[in-house]
Formats: sequence, C-alpha cells, structure tokens
Amino acid sequence: MPGSDVPIDSAPVTLRTGQAVVEDGRACARYLDEAAHGFFRLMIGKEAEDILSRAYMQPNHTYSFENVTFAELEGRTVGMVLAFTAEQHRAFSDRPLKDAAGRQQRRIRVVQALFSPMMQILNSIADGDLYVLSVAVDEDTRGQGVGSVLLDGVERLAVERGAKRLSLDVGSSNKGALRLYERRGMEVESRWPKRIPLPGLTMLRMSKPL
Repeated sequence: MPGSDVPIDSAPVTLRTGQAVVEDGRACARYLDEAAHGFFRLMIGKEAEDILSRAYMQPNHTYSFENVTFAELEGRTVGMVLAFTAEQHRAFSDRPLKDAAGRQQRRIRVVQALFSPMMQILNSIADGDLYVLSVAVDEDTRGQGVGSVLLDGVERLAVERGAKRLSLDVGSSNKGALRLYERRGMEVESRWPKRIPLPGLTMLRMSKPL
C-alpha cells in the first residue's frame, strides 16, 4: 500500500476488470498475499499462489475474479483492488478454495481456527456497504497515484452496485495506508480487538458514506 499518492503526469493509469485466466489469477494471488503481509502463504503454504490462482477462476466466492479490478500503467499490471458487498459476502461459498487447496485443506482449517477471531471481522460488514478486502500496488509504482485511481474505481463500483458506504479494515500500524484512506474521506468507526490491545494486530474499521 503506498504511503502517499500524487497524480501521474507521464502516463495514465487505466483500470480493467479481472478475467478468469491464469495470468490474472497469479497476479491476484501475489497482491493478496502482499497486502496481507504474507498471511496467505502462512495459511496455505508454499503452494499458495497456485491454489489461490485456481480458486480465483471460479465464481461466487471471496477471491473470485468477479470481485477484482486491476490497475495498468503502460500496459503493465501494477495494482489490484478486491471488493464485494455485504450481501454478496453472505452468499459466498468456501467450496472453490477448498477444492483448489486439495491436500492443503487441513492446513487451511487449522490456520483459520487459530485466527478465527480476526477472520470473523468479515462477518461484521454492514448491509449496504461495499467492503474493500484488499488494495495492493507494485512497490516501484507507489507514490504515483495508482492507489488513488484504484480507490476512485472502487467508489464508482460501489455506487453502481447500490452501496451506501465504502468500508475496509486496516492495521493500525500501517500509517501510510491510514493517511491515504483519511485523505479519501474515510474515518475510523471501530477497532478490533475492542478491549485488549494486541501490538501489531490491532485492526481499524474505516468507512465513508457515498
């Protein structure tokens, strides 16, 4: 996530929807793991990119191509945003990821159980929200406006889908992302955990009316 964004003067950033193809699946997997600071590799193992890319090509689940928008700069993919509505999330199936995981299903279940309190955050998405699960930008293009273009696009998507707010969760220690979201008019509405601070693990729910 970029710490700051300024308009790009040399070339425009363009957006495109994710397609159900292997190349996009691998890009999505890389961006997901980067934005989550390696959590997906922890959860799935060294085959994370292969497994996530296979799941990506299936519809109706959290990591599906249906929820992905890529940013391109001079024909090169340089970032991604993955977002869905609360109503979509309730209808999602976990079957595509399980099927793609194969023998790694047991590992996924164990890690999900260990991190279940944190992962339950997704069940608190408010009706009427478009929830941004992940935003990631290539390191060599950070600070060039890519993140802002992705967020502009996701706000338009939210309006198209009839959402009333944009919401997301961000680590309290991710100061660059916090500054970017605050500049976009997002405000902290809650934090997790509520009672006992966990250094490095505190998550902030931010939202913005549309």
